[in-house]
Amino acid sequence: MRIGVKGFHGARLVQARFARAMTQTALAAVSGVSSSTISKWEHGEQMPEFGALERVATALDIPSSWFLRPLPKQPDGAFFFRSNASLAAAARAVAQTRLEWLYELSLIMQEWIDWPSVSLPVRLTRDEALSITDADIEALAAKCREHWRLGLGPIDDVLRVMESAGIIVMREALGFLKMDGVSRWFDDEGRPYVFISADKASAVRNRFDASHELGHILMHSNLCRDDYEQHYDELERQAHLFAGAFLLPAESVAVSLSYPTLDTLLSLKKRWKVSIGALIMRAKSLELVDEAYATRLFKNYSARGWRKGEPLDDVLVAESPRLMPRAIRMLLEDGGFSKHRLIETAGLSATDVEKLCTLPEGYMSDQMAKVIPLNSPVFRSTASTAKGEPGVANVVHLSAFERR
Repeated sequence: MRIGVKGFHGARLVQARFARAMTQTALAAVSGVSSSTISKWEHGEQMPEFGALERVATALDIPSSWFLRPLPKQPDGAFFFRSNASLAAAARAVAQTRLEWLYELSLIMQEWIDWPSVSLPVRLTRDEALSITDADIEALAAKCREHWRLGLGPIDDVLRVMESAGIIVMREALGFLKMDGVSRWFDDEGRPYVFISADKASAVRNRFDASHELGHILMHSNLCRDDYEQHYDELERQAHLFAGAFLLPAESVAVSLSYPTLDTLLSLKKRWKVSIGALIMRAKSLELVDEAYATRLFKNYSARGWRKGEPLDDVLVAESPRLMPRAIRMLLEDGGFSKHRLIETAGLSATDVEKLCTLPEGYMSDQMAKVIPLNSPVFRSTASTAKGEPGVANVVHLSAFERR
């Protein structure tokens, strides 16, 4: 009788397929394992044999030992997507899974790393979120700036501000141009996580996306999935309004945005690092220009071909997360970890760790096999194991994330 690999978790296979944007049929074609068999594995109706699981793991570029790890408890709250309404379900599944993997990797690293404490000015309750007004959102954006001592000028680095406040951020290209970002509050840890898409190479777009997700975290993270689906359009509008108010405080931009020209807006873009389109929308939201004038600006905007790409988009440099890559380097340089040990601890492929942690391509995969065999020893990420393992430091502190 064929028993199969004990301890296999079908939910891990579903998750891995989502991460690679693969259907059961596509995975079957690449791995040589039938789609019906893959379906049985995922539903717990059958345990995979060792050889077949190895072929599937290789096809997914996932260590086969990954499928033996139980899934951590998932929170009940919604994932908030900063994305086009027509975005395919596959794109959302990929981004959601990448964020879940970032969360898992973060939990593992917290055996040795102390992240900055979460420091947010407020997190609205469900009732507060469902009754918030536009004036409240303007006030909330101002409160954020005050809480983080950002003043009223341009924010130098939005991602750095968020990471300093204890928000874990990743930025990665997924291959879906309509995917902008996703965020979620993970209740078990009491910390928010944010994914920013790097598919659109626009520094100002990424800054707005990050600020948009920050708005979701502060205003909407206590809403349930039904709330999110029912009020999707309004919640997106509110997050847009928050992002504009956070990046462009009314006290600082009101005079400049009173009936501006496109050339005026281009000058403001360079200073505030916000798109010209967002500047027009901000002027409209502050009622500094009327509907007719905003429409005229957007028509001229389109006539100049700026919908396909604005001036300075190829000049301004996109912000990049620093917390996760710095933590990896600290574990390698000060924590006694080798790259091989760190990859085994993470349980993912070297390439996945590089992307989740915003590391240079090849940084972790140098002199390492991409797939860890199922029968290799897997290093358990517990403090007790670490303390008893020679050559592995107990804790590397990163609680005070420096803004430099």
